Amino acid sequence: MKNLISRIFIAIVALLIVTSCSKDFLDEPQPTAGVSETVVFSSREGVEAFISGIMRRFRGQYTNVDSAGLNSIFFARSLKGNDLIQSDTWFGSDYANTNREPTYRRTIFTWNYCYYMINQANALISGVEESNALSVDDKKELTSYGYALRGFFYHQLVLEFCPSYSVDVNYPAPPIYTGLSMIGNSMSTVGELYKFIESDLIKAVDGLKEDRLGKSYINKSVANGILAQVYQVMGNWSGAEIAAKAAYGGNPLAVLNAASYRLGFDDYSNIEWIWGSAQRSDQTNYYYNAPAVMTDHMVPSYAATFINKDFVSLFSPTDVRGYFQMKSASISDVNDYRYWITRKFSFSFAGDNPIIRTPEMILIEAEAKANLGDNEGAHNLLFVLQKNRDVNAIMSSNTGSALIDEILIERRKELYAEVGVEWFDAKRLRKGIIRTGNHRIGEAANLSVDDKKFFLKIPQAEIDANPLIPKDINSNR
Repeated sequence: MKNLISRIFIAIVALLIVTSCSKDFLDEPQPTAGVSETVVFSSREGVEAFISGIMRRFRGQYTNVDSAGLNSIFFARSLKGNDLIQSDTWFGSDYANTNREPTYRRTIFTWNYCYYMINQANALISGVEESNALSVDDKKELTSYGYALRGFFYHQLVLEFCPSYSVDVNYPAPPIYTGLSMIGNSMSTVGELYKFIESDLIKAVDGLKEDRLGKSYINKSVANGILAQVYQVMGNWSGAEIAAKAAYGGNPLAVLNAASYRLGFDDYSNIEWIWGSAQRSDQTNYYYNAPAVMTDHMVPSYAATFINKDFVSLFSPTDVRGYFQMKSASISDVNDYRYWITRKFSFSFAGDNPIIRTPEMILIEAEAKANLGDNEGAHNLLFVLQKNRDVNAIMSSNTGSALIDEILIERRKELYAEVGVEWFDAKRLRKGIIRTGNHRIGEAANLSVDDKKFFLKIPQAEIDANPLIPKDINSNR
């Protein structure tokens, strides 16, 4: 871990890429490459500027087009399922489910990027805790921000580098760091890491407020949304129900707007967005902005993603989410993998990326109710969303596994290409993914139940740098 931690420490560089900073720094500019820790944590404004720098890294250009930021992790997951088809270009190896070896870019990027963000969170937490200038209330809120951020990225790590929680809680998981360190820690376990994540998020929910600087920042609702996702994986359905409801506010009709579904998914001010990664034209990440770049065939971008014909068939003609069209008149064979494209995402150099939206939370609550035996509650909640999206929707009468399956399909229809929901659901529920339809790569990329291709190997560079990680950690992994 030394090779990663030693170059991170306090993320003072983040202060240089935001438009605000502390008064001391502005009043007395010095020819320096950074800002001192004392200045950063001497006021709430300084800490907020530091946080703004951290959040900018959600959407930056970390290494390559397919390894830019959080959006790259989400889109790689989206392409591992049955609903999307990727041409042999950026993200092509993710689509083929072959991008998991210890020296491959997907593996290295995901590990390094998540730990980079975790160390920013640790720097935030320790800096706030050690500050003598911040009030008690500010300290509680600002450290809670760090807990939420840390819990979120540890969850991404355990999702990417381990089998699901229900498979084996004793399976080796990424090391846990609660502070900045020059020394690598040993591997944890899936159970230990989920316990740590849950603890961080509970503290975050307790300490955060609803007020925030903007929708790209974390508040109490966002922390509840992250916790709901974690509880989904853990099978804590009462916890998932409470957290999801708190995340969207409990009134689904107040947070749904079907008319906005076809506006391009590029504006985080949308009422349906709980948390989004904001983009600015003067800080654009250009063609690193998946999924907009990869799915929008109307602009001169990479335009590399197509839609499985079997997925298209799931949408009724009156479903607002069925926003597909033929690629071109020259491709007339529906079995050609290039036949269908989506108009869901509009490409813009200033387009925002969704992270958590209200429909996801509504569907988590519905799934929780179904698992808790409240079929009527699940039916009613599910129907609110279905009717909002399709004027001809009919309320479900399914129960048991059939009801769960209906909710899972609704999640795919609602969230496709956003956060990798199909992969996430198949992995946590141990269902596997069988490719059908007109895929470019079919059977070879199938994912069986508990398939090792659901997770990545530990990066070789990390094994070489950290003597506490067994050299054979990737054996049978």
